[in-house]
Amino acid sequence: MNEPKRIAFLGLGVMGAPMAGHLARAGHTVTVYNRTASRAAAWTEKHRAEGLDVAAAGTPVEAAAGQDVVVTCVGNDNDLAEVVLGDGGALAAMAKGTLFIDHTTVSPAIARRIAESAAERGILALDAPVSGGQAGAESGKLAIMCGGEAEAVDSARPVMETYGARIVHVGGPGSGQATKAVNQVCIAGVLAGLSEGVRVAQAAGLDMDKVLEAISGGAAQSWQMENRWQTMAAGQFDFGFAVDWMRKDLAIALGEGAEHGLSLPITALVDQFYAQVQAQGGGRQDTSALIRHLPGAGR
Repeated sequence: MNEPKRIAFLGLGVMGAPMAGHLARAGHTVTVYNRTASRAAAWTEKHRAEGLDVAAAGTPVEAAAGQDVVVTCVGNDNDLAEVVLGDGGALAAMAKGTLFIDHTTVSPAIARRIAESAAERGILALDAPVSGGQAGAESGKLAIMCGGEAEAVDSARPVMETYGARIVHVGGPGSGQATKAVNQVCIAGVLAGLSEGVRVAQAAGLDMDKVLEAISGGAAQSWQMENRWQTMAAGQFDFGFAVDWMRKDLAIALGEGAEHGLSLPITALVDQFYAQVQAQGGGRQDTSALIRHLPGAGR
């Protein structure tokens, strides 16, 4: 096992809570912070009952003080800025030579801003958004795309290996977030095609299991097909990563495209389909609920 570290983990949502749990079970001392304090208290109580060395802090500064590593997994750009930057943010309490890792999906711009602020303090910083959803976080098999200096990646790798199955250094500060935008664009397109495929199969009265068996072994195969075909057909959409968060991510992707003079017509269209799903009350359902914008069975 790697040398135990003192780690602060800020943000205990559906992704952050299991990730922080993996760190504690790996033997690290973990101090958590969450904007809703009751969630941090419940997480701490649960993991103390397992005999783990954990604690809860009342502020980001309190959580970050004296730590070797600070990890964040919050909501959006504003949430991240609030817990990281300024006098009340985690960076203000971190010592020179320590490590900051952000797993939130945010804009490349704020990732670069944080990297600059960290560098001024002599802190290693990494923007490292993840893919794999709630299931990947719980199983410890996330894909992590890292933006930052090589030294930061090398320092962070032993920490991230507790919950990451694939860790790739894609470039300098902000590159991790730009790569996550690419990831979300690709997912949106796959889910749009899969939604229409499911509806065509249903309309044709086909045996859905047989269709899946037939096409999932060929060129149409995808993670989404293997894991969501049957549940989409059944109208089951309670699998973690919410439509609301996907729309936030697609806004980042569309903004990144616009910054580089690119039109992303399919992504923009899928984003509007998700807006329809939100209007139908599906904002907290997972991204496979995209199929709800189409008429038919399983809505």
